[in-house]
Amino acid sequence: MKSFIVMQGETYQEERELGIIRSPQKDSGGQVPHSWLRMKEVNEGDRIFHYVKGNIVAISVAKTGCQVISKTLSMESHKYSSDNGYSVELEYHELEEPLNVHLNFNEILTLLPIKYSPFQQDGNGNSGYLYPCNEQLVIKLLELISDLNIYRVDVEQLELAIGTVRRTERNTIIPMIAEMESEVKLKIRKGQKKFREDLLPLWENKCALCDIVLPDLLQASHSKPWKDSTHNERIDPYNGILLCCNHDALYNKGYIAFDGQGRLHISASIPEDDYLIYNIYQKKKIARYEENKPYFKWHKKNIFH
Repeated sequence: MKSFIVMQGETYQEERELGIIRSPQKDSGGQVPHSWLRMKEVNEGDRIFHYVKGNIVAISVAKTGCQVISKTLSMESHKYSSDNGYSVELEYHELEEPLNVHLNFNEILTLLPIKYSPFQQDGNGNSGYLYPCNEQLVIKLLELISDLNIYRVDVEQLELAIGTVRRTERNTIIPMIAEMESEVKLKIRKGQKKFREDLLPLWENKCALCDIVLPDLLQASHSKPWKDSTHNERIDPYNGILLCCNHDALYNKGYIAFDGQGRLHISASIPEDDYLIYNIYQKKKIARYEENKPYFKWHKKNIFH
């Protein structure tokens, strides 16, 4: 199961009534925007969050994979064109309480990928159509949606308890959220387990920087984070390094990094006088693998500061 965020705006009402999402194949200049081409990645059973004018208003389940249709709706003019387009049939489940992205953006921001993010740094939606939604972001969105639509009980609901129960039983969003959250957490857990099991022997079961060997203190650290990685990159043991809890935190937060040769780089935000406290040493070199090189370079460019 994959998840996506679709930016619908004025097209939402019509597409909801038709039970679809759809996009052209090419823009007016003959180019193929990534957010339209991504329609081809949708398969039956995938989940889609629907973003409309600042709010996530629905979650849907794909009833089909992507289909090519002879006519599609132009995202710019809202008029039909003669060009072929993409369409996916969906089962829409509207939220009783939409999730306002701006109001919750501080919780969402850290889970957005660097590339192909559905939202800008100011919390506004990007102008494309269909964006990937990584599993960590899915869980956060489901938590926020649940707080609004499941767990919040106001005074009126308490006074009308029987009516509330009946309304809840009819609310299809509740079992969907529960199933979706369970599937996503299982996917993450399996991926992280495989990643750790394959990573440990590469680093001789000890921290690459300080040689700590106590298993409970060792973390399988991704160089390219889960939110920015493809499925294969997430479970690739070379996309990581084995570190103790202290060095793992420094690595994940960008205070240390490794270059393509395995040399340690330390952020200027850590005073040199504190190196001993953190057990880090400038110019220390680790015995990295050649396959680590592209991941180390990505981390140094995008995470290190």
